[in-house]
Amino acid sequence: MAIKLVNEVREKKPLIHNLTNEVVMNFSANGLLAFGGSPIMAVAEEDSADIAKISNGVLINIGTLTEPHLRAMILAGKAANENGVPVVIDPVGVAATAYRTEAFERIVSEVQPTAIKGNVGEMAHLVGISLETKGVDSIGEGDPQEIAREVAAKYTTIAIVTGEVDVVSDGEEIMTNEAGHEWLAKVTGSGCLLGSIVAACLSTSGTPLEQAYAAVRFYGLAAEKASRHTNVNGPGTFAVRFIDALSMDLTKLEEG
Repeated sequence: MAIKLVNEVREKKPLIHNLTNEVVMNFSANGLLAFGGSPIMAVAEEDSADIAKISNGVLINIGTLTEPHLRAMILAGKAANENGVPVVIDPVGVAATAYRTEAFERIVSEVQPTAIKGNVGEMAHLVGISLETKGVDSIGEGDPQEIAREVAAKYTTIAIVTGEVDVVSDGEEIMTNEAGHEWLAKVTGSGCLLGSIVAACLSTSGTPLEQAYAAVRFYGLAAEKASRHTNVNGPGTFAVRFIDALSMDLTKLEEG
């Protein structure tokens, strides 16, 4: 199923509206292009809803949040909901400050997410479980499967908890992915780019659970492929080869 869904993305070239943080825009755009999607970065209130209407997926990422951006995110999310366009929310650093928590709550009070993606600390915070975090990073431990189930049930969505083992849940079923590499955590924007890849996969056929898992599985295998390249010596060279790997066929990545 994952191969079929990834191939659908390559055939369809879905337009993904990225309302994402300013630190990662270039990396996210290049990674999504390599994967097979078509990125657009539109954060103005004046046209965010119009862009969302014509898109095949919308990513809302609160990494470098401002009040105008927040208003644009809500407008885009509502327009996406009204037009049947899937919405991915990435609550970056939601546990770090009261403002980020409030912003996330404002978004989900008006926007129904198709999927919510975050690390274990961020996702635990959404369901009232206290885990230690450091800025946008999770440094505490928890049960990612239980956290995924609770987030999915609370927000009626697909929950994606990223970590050493990624967990995807619809509130009942659990799917796990062990593919990946530690250098993903050393590249700024690697998690944010995953949100774009998930949005692209949500534009395909299959259930949202299958679509989200296909994105996570492909992403992890691409990271493993990049890490094995003979010219990769650390996070910097890994980042370049990772973009290359995102353009490959899933069958080749699995053979690796």
